[in-house]
Amino acid sequence: MSMLLRHVWKEALGRNHSRRFSSSLCTNQPYLILGGDYCGVDLIKGDNVGHLEYYDPCKGEVKVSEKIVPMEFLELMGRIGSSHGWVASLNTRDASMSLIDDLNPTTSLDSYPKRISLPPFVTLPYCQTQLVSNVAMSSASPEQEDCVLAVKFFGPQLSLCKPCSGPNTKWFNIRTPNRFFNSQVMYSRRNQMFCMAASGGHYTGSWDLHKHRHNPILNQLKLQNFPKLMQPELGLLDSCFRREDLVESPTGESFLVKWYDDGSSSYSDSEKSKTNKLFLVFKIDEEGNACYTQDIGDLCIFLSKSEPFCLHASLYSGLTPNSVYFVGFDDIGVCNLATSTVHQIPNINPDNYPSMTTFWLHN
Repeated sequence: MSMLLRHVWKEALGRNHSRRFSSSLCTNQPYLILGGDYCGVDLIKGDNVGHLEYYDPCKGEVKVSEKIVPMEFLELMGRIGSSHGWVASLNTRDASMSLIDDLNPTTSLDSYPKRISLPPFVTLPYCQTQLVSNVAMSSASPEQEDCVLAVKFFGPQLSLCKPCSGPNTKWFNIRTPNRFFNSQVMYSRRNQMFCMAASGGHYTGSWDLHKHRHNPILNQLKLQNFPKLMQPELGLLDSCFRREDLVESPTGESFLVKWYDDGSSSYSDSEKSKTNKLFLVFKIDEEGNACYTQDIGDLCIFLSKSEPFCLHASLYSGLTPNSVYFVGFDDIGVCNLATSTVHQIPNINPDNYPSMTTFWLHN
């Protein structure tokens, strides 16, 4: 069926459609979803389709994949986040959600797109389920029997479900403390729980589908070795947007990232760098001590609307170690933690790629 569908797409697009396509990414390599390049119509469904456009941070290039994807998913403002290469899409008409792998350039060109439909959200009293902070998964694929999906909304609601439960799939809704109103959720493989940093980064909360669903583990973080900041940086802390992310390395190390952003996108033409963003990274030990560091070694951290993740740069030639790759309000860049210098990623015009639908992915 997949071969036939791809054949029909090719016939629909015409044999003279010329475009230089990239070779496939290596499995598990990170990439940044940008959008789509319209190329024709799917004769079976009548949908507009296009080639997936993405940024390869290892090569430093914007690429167009041979993979053909419905344009509705390439342009969809309903994309609300991603985890392990799966993208979550929200249908605002009935509050239902879908998980799709159509936007994964590492999947086979001839594989039939996988989509998992989930039931509509149930909104808790005095909560909302239209604006989503992000999503996270406990396993690499929602098709795994024990996989749990977490959706964190702006506000106190956190919703969990097991996508592989078929017709028995249902949402388990949790009201989190108010200090987690704007928090991003991530899954800790070390603790086997969903975790969030509270506003200000002084507390963490952990939840699961069992005894800690309504009785979360709340831990206080003791921030240590806080850096001495210059006056412009102190002004930035007082006047800008602030976000706290928890992220876990492949070997189980835990980090808190405090991200400050004044919303400005003015870069120096000569340096392509700026100082109106600040990333402070704290390494967390088992006693809750969070020690500021400018050296995370070979690691690099990826922050956007996807589940935060961390990779070893040495495993992916071209990645910059000891850095934070981010998608901001109106820019996309990399922060060198050793120098606190933020550089804009070249070849990407952030005006063309809204931050709410542009995010880092990896399998």
